[in-house]
Amino acid sequence: MTDFKTLLQAFDQLLQPERFKDYGPNGLQVEGKPSVGKLVSGVTASRELIDAAIEVKADAIFVHHGLFWRGQDGRVVGWMKERLQRLLAHNINLYAYHLPLDAHPELGNNAQLGKVLGLQAHAWCGDQNLVSVGHSLNPQGFQNAEALASHVQSVLGRHITCVAPTAKPIQRIAWCSGGAQSYFEAAIAEGVDAFITGEISEPQAHIAKETGVAFLACGHHATERYGAPAVAAHVAAELGLSHQFIDIHNPA
Repeated sequence: MTDFKTLLQAFDQLLQPERFKDYGPNGLQVEGKPSVGKLVSGVTASRELIDAAIEVKADAIFVHHGLFWRGQDGRVVGWMKERLQRLLAHNINLYAYHLPLDAHPELGNNAQLGKVLGLQAHAWCGDQNLVSVGHSLNPQGFQNAEALASHVQSVLGRHITCVAPTAKPIQRIAWCSGGAQSYFEAAIAEGVDAFITGEISEPQAHIAKETGVAFLACGHHATERYGAPAVAAHVAAELGLSHQFIDIHNPA
């Protein structure tokens, strides 16, 4: 068991949220019981994840997407009431880290996504250096964007959208988990052959065609399900806590 404040300090020390300008509060979002023995991690503080954490008798939940975001309606009604009601009724602490969890150089979403895809970063770009730039650990790289897309699809286990304007070999690759489509132009400026992220918006399809840089949209959830369990497992081992990752299916 550990104190909930000690757990918060461990997360803060590892992820350094003070370094980031973010879209919502990082750290402890809902205070629960003072002592934590079991920690559950997940991607989003959805009602389904909260219910699953209650089922396994968790004392704390660690997520990438918390409950509170800049500019949202502040009223505790509807789905927000349902989530908060469950957390408070079962005295569960909720910890959430957004951009700090994306950016951690070893355990974060981008680092872990690169690891599972067999990519090695050697530079960073984009807002707050959130975009990783590197190459495949396969010395031959990929024959074309379709070959890269097939590899990514196989690893992530889901269909992806690939806008591949040319059949050129893929050597230099940039990637950023989640909704990072707005960083595409920053990646292009780094001279990459392909950009991997979670989502694509209408402008990026045209930009990919006009620049010859492939764009792979692989799913927001699918690209962000690796950082939370990596960080939570690390901190749990450090503090002697029980940890369980619960992956709630999300097609997005």
